[in-house]
Amino acid sequence: MAIAAVVNDDVISVFDLTSRMRMVELSSNLPDAPETRQRIEPQVLRGLVDEKLQLQEAKKQNVVATDDELTNALGQIEKQNNMQPGQLNEFLKARGIDRGSLLNQLTASIVWAKLVRRMAAQNTEITDEEVDSALKRMKEHAGEPQSRVAEIFLAVDSPSQDQEVRNLAQKLTDQMKQGARFSAVAQQFSQSATAAVGGDMGWLRPDQLPPELAAAAAPLKPGELSPPIRTNSGYYLLLVLDRRGGPAGSGQQTDVFDIVQVVLPLPPQPTDAIKRTALAEVQSLRAAKSCPDLLKLGQEKAPHTTNEGKVNTTNMAPQMRDLLFKLKPGEPSEPILQRTGLGIVMVCSKNTETAKSGDPTREDVFESLLRQKLDTVSRRYLRDLRRAAYVDVRV
Repeated sequence: MAIAAVVNDDVISVFDLTSRMRMVELSSNLPDAPETRQRIEPQVLRGLVDEKLQLQEAKKQNVVATDDELTNALGQIEKQNNMQPGQLNEFLKARGIDRGSLLNQLTASIVWAKLVRRMAAQNTEITDEEVDSALKRMKEHAGEPQSRVAEIFLAVDSPSQDQEVRNLAQKLTDQMKQGARFSAVAQQFSQSATAAVGGDMGWLRPDQLPPELAAAAAPLKPGELSPPIRTNSGYYLLLVLDRRGGPAGSGQQTDVFDIVQVVLPLPPQPTDAIKRTALAEVQSLRAAKSCPDLLKLGQEKAPHTTNEGKVNTTNMAPQMRDLLFKLKPGEPSEPILQRTGLGIVMVCSKNTETAKSGDPTREDVFESLLRQKLDTVSRRYLRDLRRAAYVDVRV
């Protein structure tokens, strides 16, 4: 129980730091290697310090996370990772991750959102004139191309942090190019308000982004990731999820796959013998000739990690999108090494869907403006807490 850092009257132990790093590696699909741990440790520790400050402020302001809010948050994680209800506890235990670390993270996220909204309500007002002005701009630019963009923001609070944060940005870029999920990395590392939704900023015109970000996003194709972008406040990583010409809801079509997926779980550090056994099991699943066959075999071998459903290419990682486009209906994929184990996927059918038409409503515009202001309030609020805090880092 050595001390990693002291934050006012609270302690962050080395155990806390190690457990959180393990959780970050797994959720972001980062390799469990000494080099990775060395790269991400400063940022993970900084996140834990911020978490302590948020929890301390929430206690001071009598703001709490309810049991229902935590249960819903845990359920959302299971849903995002194709897990059955209650399977997350088994997943954490099998990989030696302290469940309390995850609960602390979720609690801090919930109470911080409440604190920021309370602060924004006291100091920030979105007027009807602002909404009218934003709607007018949207109508004026309705025929212009738009991009759906996701972001990861890594703050640089002082010049001494620049190299450390730049190295982390490059490391995350490299890992995402090798298959780490952008949305999961954003949830763990991004310091923007969009982190809660996997970094998704929604549909934007170039003029709605800061010039340096718009310039970096312009040449990217859907599914492409930008290199780290330095701004006055820190580093950004951008992912272009999709592009469309014309106004929102202009009838753009997107591909939707109906799939069956089976994943055979692997322990955190599997031996070669375990890997060979899992590979043989997955190869045996490739004998399935149809989705019902694969679903039946998968439910026999891995009932908790077999699922079926529709996936939209707009929300899909580039590697998975490319794989599904290559598969014919009823054709099993080659074995795929995933974060939770070794898997196989089969396409049942492919369809195209047309986006719903309709202009953005006043409520849509209000929420967009509110999110921007909450982001500003959140950064300023946390910066003030950091400046007023006693923080002693010991690792």
